[in-house]
Amino acid sequence: MTPTMTRHPSAQRAGRDGFPQVLHAEWTKFRSVRAWMLGMVAAALMMVLVALLAGISSDQRGSPAVPVGPDGGPVTDSFSFVHRPLTGDGSITVSVSALRSSIATGLANLRPGSVPWAKAGLILKGDTRQGSPYAAIMITGAHGVRMQHNYVNDTAGPSGSVSWLRLDRSGDAITGYASADGTHWTKVSTVQVKGLGPTAQGGLFVASPSSVDGMGTVPSVSTAVFGDLRSQGRWAGGNWTGDQVGPESPSFPGYPRNTSGSFPGSDGRFTVTGSGDIAPAVRLALATGGTLGEILTGTFAALITVIVVGTRFITAEYREGMIHVTLAASPRRSRVLAAKAIVLGAVTFVAGLAGSAVAIPLGERLARANGVYLFPVTFSAQLRIAFGTAALLAAASILALAVGTIFRRGAGAVTSVVAAIVLPYILFAQVPFLPAGVSNVLARVTPAAAFAVQQTLVPYRQVTSVYTPYNGYYPLTPWAGFAVLAGYAVVSLAVAAVVLRRRDA
Repeated sequence: MTPTMTRHPSAQRAGRDGFPQVLHAEWTKFRSVRAWMLGMVAAALMMVLVALLAGISSDQRGSPAVPVGPDGGPVTDSFSFVHRPLTGDGSITVSVSALRSSIATGLANLRPGSVPWAKAGLILKGDTRQGSPYAAIMITGAHGVRMQHNYVNDTAGPSGSVSWLRLDRSGDAITGYASADGTHWTKVSTVQVKGLGPTAQGGLFVASPSSVDGMGTVPSVSTAVFGDLRSQGRWAGGNWTGDQVGPESPSFPGYPRNTSGSFPGSDGRFTVTGSGDIAPAVRLALATGGTLGEILTGTFAALITVIVVGTRFITAEYREGMIHVTLAASPRRSRVLAAKAIVLGAVTFVAGLAGSAVAIPLGERLARANGVYLFPVTFSAQLRIAFGTAALLAAASILALAVGTIFRRGAGAVTSVVAAIVLPYILFAQVPFLPAGVSNVLARVTPAAAFAVQQTLVPYRQVTSVYTPYNGYYPLTPWAGFAVLAGYAVVSLAVAAVVLRRRDA
C-alpha cells in the first residue's frame, strides 16, 4: 500500500520559523504515515519474537552442568591428575624430561604434531571438583614455562631450557619456580589463591587442548615424563592416585579414539598421558552455550525494516512531489535533511531500545528455563548491548535516509544499504566456512562491523581457538565497531546534503 503524504501548514512556515519548526514538521510527516510508524513497531516486535523463539527452541535440560570457575565464568577443567592431599604448607618438586603431543586425524588415526598450549607440570588444587581454585607451574608445547591460576590468569616464565619445576604453598600464597638443573631456581610468580582450604590436592598434571583444524578443532593427546618427584610438608602417605578430572564435562572433547589417560609410575618417576585443558571456556569448547547476541538475532530482521522505512522517509516525497513543497518552505536544504535524520534516528533508537529491553530478559529467562547455559555478562554489558543495538538500528536508518536522498528511488536505495550492511553480516556471522581472514576484514571495514556492540565473548591468549565473528568474537571492540557504521552514516549524510543542495528537487 502506497503511503499518502499530507501537506501540513507547519512545513510551509518552517522557512521563516527556524530549525525547531522544521524538526516539528518532519516529525509530523513521519507520524502521519501509518505504515512508517507500524514499521517501527514491527521492528521492535521482531526482536521480541525472535528472542521468544530462541528461548524456547533449545532444550538442554538434563545436560551435564557447565563447570564454573572462581570468577563465575565458564571453564574447561579436564586433565590427567596424579595427586595426594597436602595439609597446610608444603612444596613439591619434579623434573620434566619430555612432552610429546599427537593430534587426531580421521576417526581412529593420530599423527605427531605441535599443540602450542599442551601443558605438563605441577598443580595445587582445592579438590578434584571442576572449577575449584588452583595454581600451577608448567611447561607448554610452544609457549615455554607458564604460571597459571584460577583459569584466566597467565604469567610467562623464564626463557631458555627448563626441565625442573617447583610449587611452594604458604597459606593462600602459591609460588612457582623453574630451573634448568634443579639447583639454581628462578621465581616465576607468587599468586594468591583463596579457597584451597586447609587440605588441597597437589601433584602432577598433563592437559592437551584441542588443536585448531580449519574452521574447527580436533582432539589431541599429550604425554609427559616426570622424574625425581620430591615433596616437603604434610603430604598424605601411600601411593599417588591417578584420576581423569572432568571426564563428563560438556567442555571436554574427550580423547581421540583408541587413546585414554594413563598414569604409570613408581619410585618417583611417572609417564602421564592426558587430554583436555585447564583454562577459560571459549565458544568452540562449549558449543552448547548461548550468548545475548544470539537472543538478539531478531536485530537482523529489524534492520531490514528500518532500512526500508529510512529510505521511504525521503523517496516517498520525491515520488509524491512533496519534496517541492518541503524545500520551498525551508530553502536551507541541508537543514531539512538534518531534521529528517534527527527524527528518523530518534524514532528508530526508541523502537530498538524498547525491543532490546524486552527481548533480552525474556530470551534469557526462557533459555535458562530450558537448561541452556548463557555466557555470563555484567549489568553494564547488558546496558551496552541494549543501547548499542538501538544505536545500530538508528545509524542504519540514517544511512538509508542518506542513500535514499542520493538515489531518489526506494528500490535502489534499499538494495544498496542492504548490500552494505546485511550481506556482509550474513557472510561473516552466518557462514561457518568463510576463511577467518576474510571474515575479520569484513567485520572491520563494512558497516556491519556495528554488530560488535552485541558481542559478549572474550578471546584468551592462553587458549588456541577460532576467534571469528561466526563464533561470537569480533575483531573490533563494541563501540569501535559501531563507530564504523556511524562513520558511513555521517559521510553518506554529508554527501547527500551536497547532492541535495546542488541539484533540482
